[in-house]
Amino acid sequence: MTAPKVYEAISSVMAVMSKEGIAKDRRNQQQGYSFRGIDDVYNALGSVLAENKLMMLPRVVDQKREERATAKGGVLIYTILTVEFDMVCALDGSMHTVRMVGEAMDSADKSGNKAQSAALKYAALQVFMIPTEGDNDADAATHEVAAKPAQKPVQPKQEKPKAETPFDEPSTPTGDPDAVVDDLCARA
Repeated sequence: MTAPKVYEAISSVMAVMSKEGIAKDRRNQQQGYSFRGIDDVYNALGSVLAENKLMMLPRVVDQKREERATAKGGVLIYTILTVEFDMVCALDGSMHTVRMVGEAMDSADKSGNKAQSAALKYAALQVFMIPTEGDNDADAATHEVAAKPAQKPVQPKQEKPKAETPFDEPSTPTGDPDAVVDDLCARA
């Protein structure tokens, strides 16, 4: 039995992309970080996929949307898509499916498109293990997390300790108020 050619095609794309990589040449001006855009991925990967007879065919399998308020009182549409990408080899029709989540926000009608682009970009970067010039390893940064506020511990009910002084012991009054007063004075 012949092995499915899809895995050979994926491996060939990985070999090319591991040498070329995709640099983080774009800059997010608001938050000050560098990134690789979807067009960078298309430009670097498109011809390599074609040369290796490999297609990435997307299919949205789940979609969630909600409105979120901006800091200035506007509205953003927040979209989360779960997208499956069928990696299909054109030589024998063999296929491997990859699932990725993409999320995005937009103030108009583009959050779905942006979420699908994010899903494709990260599926490609992870499947083909495309390196970058920067260090985006999860272990490269250490985050300081604030401790959770201490919760007041629940104290179990405790039995009353035995009396150590005569004042703590219960008196046994005879019912005569003068006897009670005398008893208390005697304990003092």
